[in-house]
Amino acid sequence: MLKIIDRYILKRYLVTFSVMLLMFIPIGIVIDVSEKVNKMIENHVPFSKIAQYYLDFTIYFANLLFPIFLFLSIIWFTSKLASNTEIIAILSSGISFSRFLRPYIIGATIVSIGALVMSIYLVPSASGGFKNFRYMYLIGNGQSEMRDNSDVFRQISKDEYIYVSNFNDMSKIAFNFSMEKFKGDQLEYKLTANRIKWNEDKKNYTLFNYKKRKVGALGDIIEAGDKKDTIFNFDLDDLTPVVYIAETLSLSDLNKFIDKERARGSSNINIYLVVLYKKYSIPVSAFILTIIAVAVSSMKRRGGMGANLAIGIVIAFSFIFLDKIFGVLAEKSTMPPLIAVWIPNIVFGVLALYLLRNAKR
Repeated sequence: MLKIIDRYILKRYLVTFSVMLLMFIPIGIVIDVSEKVNKMIENHVPFSKIAQYYLDFTIYFANLLFPIFLFLSIIWFTSKLASNTEIIAILSSGISFSRFLRPYIIGATIVSIGALVMSIYLVPSASGGFKNFRYMYLIGNGQSEMRDNSDVFRQISKDEYIYVSNFNDMSKIAFNFSMEKFKGDQLEYKLTANRIKWNEDKKNYTLFNYKKRKVGALGDIIEAGDKKDTIFNFDLDDLTPVVYIAETLSLSDLNKFIDKERARGSSNINIYLVVLYKKYSIPVSAFILTIIAVAVSSMKRRGGMGANLAIGIVIAFSFIFLDKIFGVLAEKSTMPPLIAVWIPNIVFGVLALYLLRNAKR
């Protein structure tokens, strides 16, 4: 008897969630096409790139919005069970509310594992393709906006620092370049140039109107010239990082990238840590939202399914709002990213326990 009920609820859980995704993602694609079609035509975007963009769009938004879809789908089918008095019949047969929750938790586990696998293996590539397309064909100045082009200050090693005031992605030229190398607390040399150009074919840089001052015990040594080809131990991504680079990396590459940026003293380290921690916090939210959804919708209400859906929508968007607020706080303030990312789960976890306790009564 219990196994039949478990299979029945688990099937409804997974099927309703899948239908919700399959129903709303095409709607999102249609809305996006209607908004972007003029830009695509103006920029003569090949159909193959458009098709790839919407494949990436599907994966990107399924991962981004799956907590809302999951939450609403559970409320939808659980409210139907409640309105048909099926839940009352199940609980009246002697099954506890905790036991009634078991197939929901199994479903949440399946969805959570799926979300984790997607965030590690599929979402980074889809995120890169989705955002590259938008910057290349749909947003303002295109590629120039993909990179952190103005006032870029980077620590490229333990004792080396670089700075450029501006970078032109089309010509691969940066302006007002400077590089400082320290030995302990002492400046060893400083190199400046009006311009620095990346040479793709030679894999080196050309300095224009450069000056190198080497600090010596008996006096400084100055080297200057109009033009010089040279090699540095940094690449173009170090000079002008892509603003969403962390979102495009696999889990192992992201961990290596964060270690590298932390050693450099990157000012964007919190942004990268938020991306890392959300890979784990979002799948966990599947369990929390599942419990809240069941607790909210398992009782018959005067307003029926409509009342449950209204409550569910308020809770779901409150979760997303809180997640965004603390994500921004983690990136822009001194709040530890780990705490900021997990606060929505903690807050709604407490809410889930409270609602579950009342539902059992």
